[in-house]
Amino acid sequence: MTSKYNKVSLATIDEFKSFCSNNPNIKYIDAILSDISGIIRGKRLPINEAKKLFISGIQFCYSTFLLDASGYCADAAGRGFSDGDPDATFFPVSGSLMIMPWHKDPLAQVLITIQDDSRYSSIIDPRNVLAKVLEKFDDLNLSLKVAFELEFYLFKKRKNLLEKPEPAISKETNRQSEGTQVYGMRELDEFYDFLEDVNQYCKMQNIPATTASSEFAPGQFEINLNHISDVLKSADDAALLRRVIKETALKHGHEASFLSKPFVDQTGSGMHVHLSLFDKNNNNIFASTQEEGSEQLGHAIAGLQNTTYDSFLIFAPNINAYRRFQPNQYVPVNNSWGPNNRSVAFRVPRSDIDSRRIEHRIAGAEANSYLVLAAILAGIHLGLVNKMKPSKFRIDNACTDLDPAMPMSIEKSIKLFESSNFCKDYLTSEYVKLYSDLKRKEQESFHSEISDLEYKWYLNL
Repeated sequence: MTSKYNKVSLATIDEFKSFCSNNPNIKYIDAILSDISGIIRGKRLPINEAKKLFISGIQFCYSTFLLDASGYCADAAGRGFSDGDPDATFFPVSGSLMIMPWHKDPLAQVLITIQDDSRYSSIIDPRNVLAKVLEKFDDLNLSLKVAFELEFYLFKKRKNLLEKPEPAISKETNRQSEGTQVYGMRELDEFYDFLEDVNQYCKMQNIPATTASSEFAPGQFEINLNHISDVLKSADDAALLRRVIKETALKHGHEASFLSKPFVDQTGSGMHVHLSLFDKNNNNIFASTQEEGSEQLGHAIAGLQNTTYDSFLIFAPNINAYRRFQPNQYVPVNNSWGPNNRSVAFRVPRSDIDSRRIEHRIAGAEANSYLVLAAILAGIHLGLVNKMKPSKFRIDNACTDLDPAMPMSIEKSIKLFESSNFCKDYLTSEYVKLYSDLKRKEQESFHSEISDLEYKWYLNL
């Protein structure tokens, strides 16, 4: 089947046959997707039944993309229970059929995406939302290179889901991580086996993982992905890297979490996105002898500055995510920008001229990589098309200037998102309605339960 998007390449039956020939012992193939919350979901197919997936696709209830963070179908915008929860046709993504090396048995996985002519088709799938935005850059004769950086915590394996998280115990030292040792090599060595397995599994799955580093809190790490020109694959890689890290952590007796702020008194985890743009001659349009980049880089920054708060709900998709935005935590508290400055929202990293790029530093680590990238690219596109002018760049500490316009609660973000003409134009009105309704219902469900703190404070009143 041919994709309805020129940016989406679907796998062929020949890919399946070649994979099976090279991996004759594979028993099952997981057909997987990343839902609206970035959670991997799917079906496990026996290898003798998987052939049809590559020929005619697989039927899958489309509302799988619309589950809230707890896995509940919230019936967002009347999609789910109200319309009978119909199926849509999913097809495998080309190049995504890979073994799952963390399993003791030979298993494989393949990404799937909605590709049919029904009313449930393109709008539901975050991957297709990104593809739709990406096509707009064709009209400008521009291409992109993108790289993600993901921060996460490594925890001691919990006995149940209500148990509070604690830093993981090193098998080498038999003790928990303590204190803040950013870039500490001892911390990397203490969890070398885990990090080495992550690295090897990424190689086996064609995920371009590169630098690993310890971060600002006990048990916190960051893994970077290399810049690639296949934008959809870059978002795939970010989603799949999370799965690799989580599965590898379990194999080593740990738990990995991408929650933005698991500890009030420790730094949060972010998803940083690096982007550069190239013209038809493969010249970086952000290139400049000036450290702050070219005039076109300024237009792109201005577009981000003018649209970030509208799409903040995508960057900070749950209540916890807003705990991360605190002064002097190397987390943006406004929409500032600047060269070689980690206190701003949009950093221009120090680099050679031809590698000039923007680093978007707002999103929490748990955010959906496809939607994050779609929102970022939409803002950049708007800035370029309208030749917007950015604010004066910052070389001082921007982390102390909390912008009162910045939505610091999910309730405010929902209101901004659902009323945003920018988001409706780029992501479609229907998707804005779906996403905002889902997040509102998720919050209503969250607040419907009585917390332990409520009992602690109010039970004796």
